[in-house]
Amino acid sequence: MSHALPHLPALRRGKPYASLEQADLKDCRNGTVLARVSQVNAGIIRKDLARIGESRAALKQVPTEKLLDICARAAELFQNEQLPLGDHGHLQSPAEYTETLSATSGLPYVMVKRNMTKIGQALTNMRLVLNGLTRGLDINLLDRGFGEQNGARISFFPATNSLGLVMPSNSPAVNSLWLPAIALKIPVVIKPGREEPLTPYRLIQAFIAAGCPAEAFSFYPADHEGAGEILRTCGRALVFGDKTTTAQYAGNPAIQIHGPGFSKIIIGEDQIEKWPDHIDLIVSSISENGGRSCINASAVVVPKYASEIADALAQKLGPVSPLPARDENAKLSAFANPAMANGIDAMLEEGLRTPGANDVTAKYRNGPRKTEFEGGLYLRPTIVLCDSFTHPLANREFLCPYASVVQVPQADMLKQIGPSLVVTAITNDPAFREALLDCPLIDRLNLGPIPTMRISWDQPHEGNLFEFLYRRRAIEMA
Repeated sequence: MSHALPHLPALRRGKPYASLEQADLKDCRNGTVLARVSQVNAGIIRKDLARIGESRAALKQVPTEKLLDICARAAELFQNEQLPLGDHGHLQSPAEYTETLSATSGLPYVMVKRNMTKIGQALTNMRLVLNGLTRGLDINLLDRGFGEQNGARISFFPATNSLGLVMPSNSPAVNSLWLPAIALKIPVVIKPGREEPLTPYRLIQAFIAAGCPAEAFSFYPADHEGAGEILRTCGRALVFGDKTTTAQYAGNPAIQIHGPGFSKIIIGEDQIEKWPDHIDLIVSSISENGGRSCINASAVVVPKYASEIADALAQKLGPVSPLPARDENAKLSAFANPAMANGIDAMLEEGLRTPGANDVTAKYRNGPRKTEFEGGLYLRPTIVLCDSFTHPLANREFLCPYASVVQVPQADMLKQIGPSLVVTAITNDPAFREALLDCPLIDRLNLGPIPTMRISWDQPHEGNLFEFLYRRRAIEMA
């Protein structure tokens, strides 16, 4: 490998573009510059998107079956092979990707590898993914534009020529959400997270090396104005972020919002006496992937024993401390942006000053919640016992292992939980299960002791990308 610092160019419909304005991608633990990333402005994005129809045309020519083969090959390349990193002739091995991403994102190696595996599995299982998204449609229908289902003639047409993506930096596996767009023949226009351009760039290189038309990929590291241009100009877009970032797009049907998940674990009255049997499941739901995912549980709702359950969780999670990035037992991630760690810690402290909440983990910690370790800034896990859902910390989500434990009568739970991306409901009560199935606040429901972090490839993770990108039309043919 050359000793020149890697440079990640923008990709303008697949063509590398070196900008005069470049940002440094730094090691979050020691500040070393590991790569430079070209930045593009809204004008360039606007100009390129005027020709995005050509990208859609190139992708449309590839049969769906071949795109599925390309996805499977891309999975192999992404996980196991050297791929181009930038435009200086660098080839990046999976080990180098792991090392660099750990340095820039703060994730320990073991979490980078798990995320890499999840992405690879999403690509390998793309036929199953599409089957779930389309509810069993013959995927070759996308090649013809029409077909039959259950004896009825059906037709679908694309609602857009491109899918815009304003990506976060919290977890590499979030990139698995846009992968089906390629198999669905819709080009992607990606604004990567500031601290995490490496995963989408590597995925694009894997797709191109596997035989996908390069024009299907636009990669635009950009500022807020550039992100806004993508969201305005692409016919369909996904935006990721906290409530402040995503609130301005609420109600816009062309933009799918991926904000906080507020995922929860609920234990019913019929199972609450067995609560000790479920502590390990709750712990993994809260802490897996460093607590950074929208499907991490951020609240535990129980009809009784809240204090005992909170203490049992705190005993497991409280002692968890930072470990070296290479340690296979590492469970916490450093913050790529120290200001975020400081802000979260301050919000937690402010919330705890409001009566009705107790940081149960405090007595089990080996030091303060916010701590420095080997140059990185970390937040140790926090379990807060709240006396009701009205407390400011009862229905919150943070980028670290955090959960509130709230005691609520079963009859009132579904009135109080609020919108929840995932709910794991541990109950066999038929009436309560029926109420859960009827509850419009729950996006994904796990009935029984299933971790909130478990993904099924035939079930959409969050929103249905096929129904977002395609519309059904009535069709008659003479």
